[in-house]
Amino acid sequence: MDLLIFGPQGAGKGTQAVRIGLEYNVPHIASGDMLRAAIAAGTDLGMRVKAVVESGVLVTDDLMIELIRDRLGADDAADGFVLDGFPRTMAQAEALDAMLDGIGRAIDVALVLQIDDATARDRLLKRAALEGRIDDTPEVIDTRLRTYHDETAPIIEWYRARDRLAPVDGTQDIEGVYAQIRQALDRAAQRSMTAGA
Repeated sequence: MDLLIFGPQGAGKGTQAVRIGLEYNVPHIASGDMLRAAIAAGTDLGMRVKAVVESGVLVTDDLMIELIRDRLGADDAADGFVLDGFPRTMAQAEALDAMLDGIGRAIDVALVLQIDDATARDRLLKRAALEGRIDDTPEVIDTRLRTYHDETAPIIEWYRARDRLAPVDGTQDIEGVYAQIRQALDRAAQRSMTAGA
């Protein structure tokens, strides 16, 4: 099953994506982890990524698409994946669909974890205190939330129009959110079986 999970920063995407990956035996592909790995490697690319990440704006579409294309070509993604943090722009959504179409695949479910900005801000500030993340300052958080609303939120309608959207109330506790996700994935599996019958 080919899945997306998105929502504003602090919605709990990573927590839920890890769990989906383990239960459904698909790789959790987190764009943030890919970018942090590039930064940690200290390469020229990593240094360019670091400057962008610390400013709170999005990494360019071309760079993200190339990173994702390479990752989805790995053997462990042959039977499915859960993409966390990608796509973040309409250009990325269009490129992802074209990329998957080229290999005879398509997104089965686009899970969107919905939380308000105040909840997101509170969660991110707590995470910053616990993990010491340099990219979770109040100014960067506000920039990221604005960017989400401007750049990423329109993708919701893109997947709704393709009958792939599954809204999830991200304000519930971890178990409550995951229960909603399992229901959405069960519906998608039934739809897939019906279509294949």
